[in-house]
Amino acid sequence: MLRLGKLTDYAVTLLSHMGREGETAMWAASDLSKKSGLPMPTVAKVLKLLAKAQLVLAQRGATGGYKLTRAPSKITIAEIVEAMDGPIAITDCSGGSHAKCQIHRLCPMSSGWSAINEAVRDALNDVSLAQMFATPLFDDDGARIKRKP
Repeated sequence: MLRLGKLTDYAVTLLSHMGREGETAMWAASDLSKKSGLPMPTVAKVLKLLAKAQLVLAQRGATGGYKLTRAPSKITIAEIVEAMDGPIAITDCSGGSHAKCQIHRLCPMSSGWSAINEAVRDALNDVSLAQMFATPLFDDDGARIKRKP
């Protein structure tokens, strides 16, 4: 099963809260913890990784906190996934690291997995952070809204 890590899910959640207020809004980690319902140590860990990936800017001091480095429409889900989980790779060989695969030279599937990996990466690059929080998932009656592919 293809599944993103919990920290990636938390990162999208935190960045969505930040993005709703705009890229210039400064957030204290404690406020993000309260708003998201995530424990403070988890929020701190996620923000540290997002700052390392230059998706958020960390500013120290009394008026400090965290803010987005650019508009939510300019941050892709692929960037968030890679910041939290590393390079997008369906299999070891599709991520460009053939060292872990002992049968790479004999494998007829390598190019197939690479094509699938590229499609997944492209799909994640096509969705911005702004799109994640702009489109409701449920209508007023609680029915799931079908998104266009």
